[in-house]
Amino acid sequence: MDALSPTLSLAMELIRRPSVTPEDADCQAVIAERLRALGFTVTALPFGEVRNLWAVRGDSGPLFVFAGHTDVVPTGPLDRWSHAPFEPAIIDGYLCGRGAADMKGSLAAMVTACERLLARRQPAGRIAFLLTSDEEGPAVDGTVRVMEWLETRGERIDWCVIGEPSSTQRTGDLLRVGRRGSLSGKLRVKGVQGHVAYPERALNPVHAAAAALAELVTMEWAAGDSDFPPTSIQSSNIHAGTGAGNVIPGEMQVDFNLRFGTASTPGSLRQKIEALLERHGLQWEVDWTLGASPFRTAGGALRQTATAAIRKRLGIEPELSTGGGTSDGRFIAAHCAQVVELGPCNATIHQVDERVEASGLDTLSALYEDILEGLLSA
Repeated sequence: MDALSPTLSLAMELIRRPSVTPEDADCQAVIAERLRALGFTVTALPFGEVRNLWAVRGDSGPLFVFAGHTDVVPTGPLDRWSHAPFEPAIIDGYLCGRGAADMKGSLAAMVTACERLLARRQPAGRIAFLLTSDEEGPAVDGTVRVMEWLETRGERIDWCVIGEPSSTQRTGDLLRVGRRGSLSGKLRVKGVQGHVAYPERALNPVHAAAAALAELVTMEWAAGDSDFPPTSIQSSNIHAGTGAGNVIPGEMQVDFNLRFGTASTPGSLRQKIEALLERHGLQWEVDWTLGASPFRTAGGALRQTATAAIRKRLGIEPELSTGGGTSDGRFIAAHCAQVVELGPCNATIHQVDERVEASGLDTLSALYEDILEGLLSA
C-alpha cells in the first residue's frame, strides 16, 4: 500500500476522535501542536461546553484566516454504516469516516498547506486559524464568541477561507462566495374551540387561515441577481387540533422559513407577512427568529485569487454560488468583507457512510497553498 500523504494522515488522525458536537475530543490540541511547530501563537478560548482555538503567526501585515469546526454530527445507527464511523479507512479511493467531508478533511488540508508554504518562504502578512466545536450545534458559544473576542482586541481580518464542503462533482468546482439569510417564523392563528356539529359556536383557525396561507406561498418576493436566487418561503410544520375527530381546534400553528439575499431585509419580510395576516382579518401572533443575515463577497482579491487558483491548477472555471444552508461565515462576514468557502465534495455530508475522494483532499491542500501564496506574496 502506498504511503499516505501528510494531508490524509492528519485527516485520519482527526476522524479517529469522536468529536460529536459540542465535543472537540482534543482535535484542536492535535492541530495546535502542528501549528506551534510552525511558529503560531495558540490561544484556547473555551466558552461553556464549547472549545475554540485562535492561532496566529506573524506580527504585522494583512491577516488571512482559515476558519472551520472540529465538531461533527451524530453518526446515527451504527449498524447502518459499512465501516465504523470513527475508524477511518480508504476504500476504493475514498476516505471514509464521520467528518471526512464535513470538515476534518478541510482542516487537515489547511494545516498541510501552511506547512509546505512556510517551509519555502515567509509570507508578507499574518496567517491565523479560527476553530470551534460548536458549528453543528446551537452555534452560540463558538465562532460568534471568538469574533466578539477578536473585536475587543481590535483585530481586523482581511480575508477568510472557510473549509465547509462546497464542491459538487469534484474538488474546486464550486466556490461559495456568500450565503443567503434565514428568517424563521412561528405563526399562531387563534380561533374558538368547539364541537364540529355546532360550527356556529366556534371559529376554526384552519379554515380562517387557509386563504392567507395560500397567498403567502404564492406571494412574489425579491427577485434574484447574479449571486443570489430569488427569495423563497417554505412551511415546515403545521399543527392544529386535539387529536379528536369531533373537536374544532382553537389554535393553529405554522412554522415557516424564508431564505433571502441582500435585496431584502428581515424587517421588510416581516412587514410584508404581517400586513398579509392583517388584511385577512386573522387573530394572529408570530415569533420571529433571524438565523442569519445574508452576505456575499462581491469582488476583491480573495474571490479573484481563489478563482484564479482553481482555474490554474484544475483547468476549470468554478461556479460562484451563495446556495446551501447557513454556516459560521455569517458571523465572520460581519467583521470581514471578504469571505469565501472552499472545501471538498458535499454529496455525503451528515449521511451514513460519509466519505470524500482521498485525492481531492490533496488537491484542496494545494489550492489553499496557492491562495495563501497569491495573497501574501511580498
